[in-house]
Amino acid sequence: MTKSQLDHIDISILQCLQRDATLSQREIAEQVGLSQNACWRRMQRLVQTRVLRGSRARLDRAALGLDLTVFMMVRTRHHSKEWADGFRRHAESIAEVTELHRIGGDWDYLLKVVTTNMSGYDSVYQRLTANLDLETVTGYFSMETILEDRPLFVRPSE
Repeated sequence: MTKSQLDHIDISILQCLQRDATLSQREIAEQVGLSQNACWRRMQRLVQTRVLRGSRARLDRAALGLDLTVFMMVRTRHHSKEWADGFRRHAESIAEVTELHRIGGDWDYLLKVVTTNMSGYDSVYQRLTANLDLETVTGYFSMETILEDRPLFVRPSE
């Protein structure tokens, strides 16, 4: 499914789910002005075409003692697909890495790390850099999260 195949009702369904994924199908149908069956069919199509890719609970990091967020920047000398695949698998094996991006510019990768404290970050750093030939690794420490998990904004096609 492409953006051009989404109409205003599909987008309304997606907006409802991004605001509150615990809404029942009946509640979503009422909010978007559809019957429950029509809403269910649209939601199934959104799942089958992978526009809608599940739902999960948002956790409060502070309540869990996960008080440190670090954005790690990585530069490497290696750019082969094999090396990149190995790096991805290695980064994915570290539970504190919550996001991994291959980026353009002066750096090659951006990792978001959520952990307990500086000691927790040091442990992540040691595990990430162990047995890898990385040119440079640096961390930027988040002092305050101002905006996070913002719903995606999708406009209907014109």
